[in-house]
Amino acid sequence: MSHDPQWINSAIRKIEADFQRSADTHLIKLDLPSLDGIDIYLKDESTHPTGSLKHRLARSLFLYALCNGWIGQDTTVIESSSGSTAVSEAYFARLLGLPFIAVVPRKTARKKIEQIEFYGGRAHFVDSPGEIYAESRRLAKELNGHYMDQFTFAERATDWRGNNNIANSIFEQMQLEEHPIPSWIVMSPGTGGTSATIGRYIRYQMHQTRLCVVDPENSVFHDYYKTRDLTLTGTVGSRIEGIGRPRVEPSFIPDVVDEMRTIADAASIATVHWLEKLLGRKAGASTGTNLYGVLQLACEMKARGEKGSIVTLLCDSGERYLDTYFNEQWVADNIGDISAYLSQLETFEKTGSL
Repeated sequence: MSHDPQWINSAIRKIEADFQRSADTHLIKLDLPSLDGIDIYLKDESTHPTGSLKHRLARSLFLYALCNGWIGQDTTVIESSSGSTAVSEAYFARLLGLPFIAVVPRKTARKKIEQIEFYGGRAHFVDSPGEIYAESRRLAKELNGHYMDQFTFAERATDWRGNNNIANSIFEQMQLEEHPIPSWIVMSPGTGGTSATIGRYIRYQMHQTRLCVVDPENSVFHDYYKTRDLTLTGTVGSRIEGIGRPRVEPSFIPDVVDEMRTIADAASIATVHWLEKLLGRKAGASTGTNLYGVLQLACEMKARGEKGSIVTLLCDSGERYLDTYFNEQWVADNIGDISAYLSQLETFEKTGSL
């Protein structure tokens, strides 16, 4: 189907103008005296207009779809998402005056649904996380719309060589630090697109930085990394919204990853509660997954007598999860007892070991 080239040009200009009005996200250095000589940084992606790392992805996906001729002025855009990508895509759909439908698991945080609706989108619920793909394709066919399919196109929609991608931004912001080339960058996989971008960029720039990808429980990515079995599937969805998948996503590129770890969900939740004391504000649970992996690596570096820096992402704000990860009863019912990890983190502050 061909679309009006003037409308496409106008749409691209609107997205580029929106980007031109935007500032880069901050790189926050954590104050952790117990890790003398090892510096830890969080790139705060919660400050994007739509509040998460997925703002970058949504912009790239829209530009990719527009330049491929997949979206026109009357196209309904459909996405399968656990929430944050859908919030960001709803923002860009509204910018272009397009209808937007997010196919989301029924357990998605209510705050994310409200944000999708705030930007003019609507949520279409499925009971199982594994149903989102087929239902998105069905809706796109029924409505003659376009299924954005972040899980397939995330790794190819972003220019990994540079062009202000997140890896490029990290290394530029680190230039004046004591250890400007990080020993590690740590990322958790949702689509796998961000880890693919970072891993490719590291190799393209010939840096010695290693990439560690941290997976939550009930996700197949880590097992796939070990086995390379593309048929792996899970029956239980991830309890850490935005990361972990019940199937191997096409955008996850294992060969750019140096190491993978599975982080216990209770550790992820405990870590964001602990981080709140350091930052004075809340972060989402995927940030806890990232940061716990960082702390493990930092403790191992310290034990070996190494110095250096580690960078990870603060993916989104914890204000989206007041009813879940920051609700004591919800955590007890859905995650379990996190007190042992909270005690471990308190000890870490004094000793620098986990």
